Amino acid sequence: MFYRPAFRLVPDNTKIPFMRGRVMGLVVSALLSTASVVLFFYPGLNLGIDFSGGIVMQVRTPGPADFGQIRAALASEHIPEQGVQRFGDPSEVLIRLGQQPSEAATQQAVARVREGLEKSVPGAKVVRTDAVGASVSAELFRNGLLALWISLAMILVYIWFRFEWQFAIGAVVTLILDITKAIGFLAITRIEFDLVMVAAILTILGYSTNDKVVVYDRVRENLRKYKTMPLRDLIDLSINETLNRTLGTSMTVFLASLPLALFGGESISGFAWVMLFGIIVGTSSSIFIAAPILLFLGENRLRRETAPAPVPVART
Repeated sequence: MFYRPAFRLVPDNTKIPFMRGRVMGLVVSALLSTASVVLFFYPGLNLGIDFSGGIVMQVRTPGPADFGQIRAALASEHIPEQGVQRFGDPSEVLIRLGQQPSEAATQQAVARVREGLEKSVPGAKVVRTDAVGASVSAELFRNGLLALWISLAMILVYIWFRFEWQFAIGAVVTLILDITKAIGFLAITRIEFDLVMVAAILTILGYSTNDKVVVYDRVRENLRKYKTMPLRDLIDLSINETLNRTLGTSMTVFLASLPLALFGGESISGFAWVMLFGIIVGTSSSIFIAAPILLFLGENRLRRETAPAPVPVART
């Protein structure tokens, strides 16, 4: 029997000088995050029904949906619609209506949509109806943001206790930059921002944190092993040593999410696309953002904490 070495994405003993591009990485990340913040305010996020409130009706037609015919059916009942879009199969559409002043008005609006479709689109069937009021949507939005901030706070505490404060600050700052980029991605792609997207962002936080802990753990091990090596060289060494694991994990998650993004339909494709973007951002930020921040914060302190005690010189 012959031993076949495991497949490796990068060769052993790789020595890529990642820290040479530390300034460029931080500048590019800052520019992208700043642009994402601007996009958050204009044009803003495409809020889903969870956060914006209103009515969403899923309708199935006998054949491929005729959007003009459906809009004409709504107009005949004097119903101001906010959007009509395809939902997965060509014969299924989503009809979005604005918030109604009361539950009775919501029921009346749904009944009028049904009547209009029965008259203008024979055979059309309402499969699902979701309605969220203004107070409920505002509460869901607050709870979603609260979940994100609590997650960041817990990550900060965990890394601070497991490593040192330089590691914790580097990780949390990087995660905040990752979140802003994900928000910019949502603003550009116009993917609906709802509770599913909050779950996607929390998943990205967990994945990105795990990737950074892997790199930081190797840095801590090498700080104990190479007590005289310059911190810049030590961080480069640590990243290269964990590069196969980082890329291997990222490729596995990426390939698992890609079919969901391409063939998962409207209900899951948005989540998968955000995950794909988060995998790329989270993997690159561990190398080009978290590591440079650690270098700037700990260049003197970390090395001082691990430096060997000076050897006394005998006097004659």
